[in-house]
Amino acid sequence: MQGGEIFRILRQEGKFPNDVALFYITEIVLSIEYLHSIDIVYRDIKPENILIASDGHVKLTDFGFAKRVTERTFTMCGTPEYLAPEIIFSTGHTLGVDWWAIGVLLYEMVSGYPPFYDDNVLELYRKITVGKYEFGKGLTSSLKSLVSGLLEQDITKRLGCTNEGPSAIKKHSWFSGVDWAEVTRKEIPPPWAPDPQDPLDSSNYDKYEDVQLSDELPEEKDFKLFDDF
Repeated sequence: MQGGEIFRILRQEGKFPNDVALFYITEIVLSIEYLHSIDIVYRDIKPENILIASDGHVKLTDFGFAKRVTERTFTMCGTPEYLAPEIIFSTGHTLGVDWWAIGVLLYEMVSGYPPFYDDNVLELYRKITVGKYEFGKGLTSSLKSLVSGLLEQDITKRLGCTNEGPSAIKKHSWFSGVDWAEVTRKEIPPPWAPDPQDPLDSSNYDKYEDVQLSDELPEEKDFKLFDDF
């Protein structure tokens, strides 16, 4: 995966033009559609977990929160900014949380920041559960419509969760002109592809200093998420 993380590119560019976001989102939609077809919910969609291969196409990584789900599951997991309301409320969630997260990801790609953000995690969760977000200038009406459909609080009305399933997303006007068969065959030219010097070239990844881990166990503390919520 010599292209590194989408996160790194997004941070460098600030935000993506419509056509670049379209390329990446189409491939991510197909990846999630496949996982759902075998009853696997991914639960950790975010730019850090989307890698770019040497051919410029995307790969999902980090399946630590993935789970086979045929009905509902109640595990509180994921990255706060991308959590669907039903995860926060602990009412049980299904595959639909991934479509919500794709809505968050698409918004972030075209805006440069996520729709829900706050330094206080409880305030962040409040914004998510009441659907408090605004669109910036310059976004097309079809893109806004798609994001709004994915960030639908009512799971029965959320795009991807109705009787039409993922086809409701793929038929949306924002994807007008997309040949999904060509996307599946990876025939759409990527907006960027790395030029690796060798198979182990990691130059497109951020480098971090080694951290010395302590042998001491941290002090145990009780943590109740919703005491002040």
